[in-house]
Amino acid sequence: MRRLKRITAAVLALVLFAAPVSGCSDDDEEIALQADYGSYGADIARQLASMYPCRKAYTAEEAQAGEFIRSEFENLGYEVYKQDFVNMYGGTSSNYIVNISGKGFFTLDDYGNPVETRRTVVIGAHYDDSFSSSEVDPSYGYDGISDNASGIGCLLTVAAQIGAYEDLAFDVILVAFGAGNDNSAGARAFISSLTDDVASSIDCMYCIDSIYGGDKVYASAGYNSLNMNQKYQMRRKLYQAYDVVYDSLLYTQHGFSLYYNESGVITDLNGDSYDDIYREVSANRSDYVPFDEMNIPIVYFDSADYFFDSMDEMRDTKNLNLQEFGGMVRGTPVDSSIILDEFKVTEDQDLLQIRINCVAYIILESMMKGSDHAMTNAEYQALQETVNGS
Repeated sequence: MRRLKRITAAVLALVLFAAPVSGCSDDDEEIALQADYGSYGADIARQLASMYPCRKAYTAEEAQAGEFIRSEFENLGYEVYKQDFVNMYGGTSSNYIVNISGKGFFTLDDYGNPVETRRTVVIGAHYDDSFSSSEVDPSYGYDGISDNASGIGCLLTVAAQIGAYEDLAFDVILVAFGAGNDNSAGARAFISSLTDDVASSIDCMYCIDSIYGGDKVYASAGYNSLNMNQKYQMRRKLYQAYDVVYDSLLYTQHGFSLYYNESGVITDLNGDSYDDIYREVSANRSDYVPFDEMNIPIVYFDSADYFFDSMDEMRDTKNLNLQEFGGMVRGTPVDSSIILDEFKVTEDQDLLQIRINCVAYIILESMMKGSDHAMTNAEYQALQETVNGS
């Protein structure tokens, strides 16, 4: 029994801590499938933005946008749970939640024997935007296409494509958050409703926000990774996302690159009176924040330009045609399909479609890299073969 336990523990350690890498195939059919999801996500994003352009938190238009998203989830065959919440002033908003069961994992009990366990991934994007109809000049055509119709288009693309991943071990929770621009109120309501068992089972939260308006698409870890005692632990999921990009042909096929924030500015990012290095994290706050505060690993996707020498200089875009608000798109009137499409859609390339599909692909493939805390069924079977063959 002791020998079995030693072998089991050794193989499990190898499974848990060896970083898996998926190699590229030369098979043309497989290559053609990488992020080749068509226009569904971009179409949904533009439809949401067009139908409900001024969906500020707690407004009637935000509520209508939420019901539109519920309908889209249902069209994809999902059962949707609507979670209502109220702010301190009596304003009401809602989260729309889809639960998808995975194959499950195995871990070791106190005696070194494998036992079944559940691990969870949360994928979320808020659907509200920054202005009501009375707060923005209609001449801009503001519709929140970047912040955050683009994130919802990506979330629904994940929902549409996840069924192809039959061996996915994670339980997945998809959430369209309400009132994201109110200090992530929807994300806070969601996380406060979780049981201790579910909250403790979360391996990662993937947050998608404003991936259209900025010059580059970045992925970042949470501020919990600024703690040097857990830096790698809290950035491991971020590195797995980059592994997917390195192992794929996203740039060759789509011209898509995923960037690290490597600006290296020295500043106190988390307000603890100690200077941090502004690297692999983002100063842009979004629905990941409540998860970050609970010490859950996060991967945050947004578009911006972090290639500056100071925090004050950083903005979404250096495009000279988009400098009316200091190069910022999110939270400004130029977050408009009319304006952004003029500079980002060409005859043979739709940047919104490319970014939505590629980010969705990265999230889906990242989940297939498994848990840091348990074995997939395939890994468990390999363990059994190793033990039985010894």
